[in-house]
Amino acid sequence: MAEVDEPGWDVVMANTLAIIDALSEQVTCYRKLARLAEAQREHVQQSHMEALLGVLQSRQQILEQLQNLEFIIGPAKKRWSEFLDEIEPESRSLAEQMLAETRKLLEQIMASDRNDALALEQRKVNLGKQIKQAAGARQINRNYATAAYGRRASRMDIHQ
Repeated sequence: MAEVDEPGWDVVMANTLAIIDALSEQVTCYRKLARLAEAQREHVQQSHMEALLGVLQSRQQILEQLQNLEFIIGPAKKRWSEFLDEIEPESRSLAEQMLAETRKLLEQIMASDRNDALALEQRKVNLGKQIKQAAGARQINRNYATAAYGRRASRMDIHQ
């Protein structure tokens, strides 16, 4: 760890504080995403597509915030062990806790998204089956009408 009287100490401390603040904001963003994932699940289950689109837009805005935070956090993540060795023990513990919570939330969000994707895929398959059944029923009705009443005369007058 750097000594207080070393040149550049203020820069290291400022950078460390910026990274810790960004990690805190990142955790807040992932908590929001987790709540939105719950709302998304409800909207998927209830087939509330307009509300689902609103949730997806909110998620996109948070993802953009996360992307901006990653510019601050990314360099420290690439050298995470060294970064942890350079900071105070209290900050080290806090940084590790926040990164662990971020990973846990991300896993939850991804699992929820996978389940929603499966539910939407199943709904799509079921809708396709219903469309085929409706088309088949329409054809059966036509065949029955033809058998019962004969072919309909053409509506176009071809003898003009």
